Amino acid sequence: MIATLRGEITQIEDTALILEVGGVGMRVFAPAPLRTKLKVGEVAFLYTHLVVREDALTLYGFESQADRDLFNLLLGVDGVGPKVALSVLSTLTLDAVQRAIFAEEADLLSRVPGVGKKTAQKIALHLKDKLKPSDALAHVAAMTDFDSEVLAALTALGYSVVEAQAAIQSLPKDAPTDVEERLRMALGYFQ
Repeated sequence: MIATLRGEITQIEDTALILEVGGVGMRVFAPAPLRTKLKVGEVAFLYTHLVVREDALTLYGFESQADRDLFNLLLGVDGVGPKVALSVLSTLTLDAVQRAIFAEEADLLSRVPGVGKKTAQKIALHLKDKLKPSDALAHVAAMTDFDSEVLAALTALGYSVVEAQAAIQSLPKDAPTDVEERLRMALGYFQ
């Protein structure tokens, strides 16, 4: 299998990158945050997963091994294919997925395009025993209640889940735990 690729980015498409490796342009489907971070002409190193189907060989690329591992775990969920798994990684960070699983908030997963409530519950159930909580996650899990309220408020105001998470992650570590104050500070991120 193709485990990693290093090459020059020659094109960035809506859902994929064209990576030139040894004179061959390879289309590698990648999560949205990675596609927006990279620029044409840069040399990129990607951890990859090759999906073999009867009618296609499809490469998926990730910035880290942890992202690739999460993609593989998602593929093990009944009803989740590569497109839905990529959609999860395009919408939520690894930390957000872990937070949703360990705080038992499958609703956060159902906000991902292509993931309904039943699929979100299947994902949560499947990943609960397979994901290992990090030490930092224990601290983050304590903040989950008010941060999920801030996330819900931001998405209700029309921001995407990705934008809302970025705003929440930009808050200083010593930010107050008051939901209204955190929301005010998070809204400041968009100015």
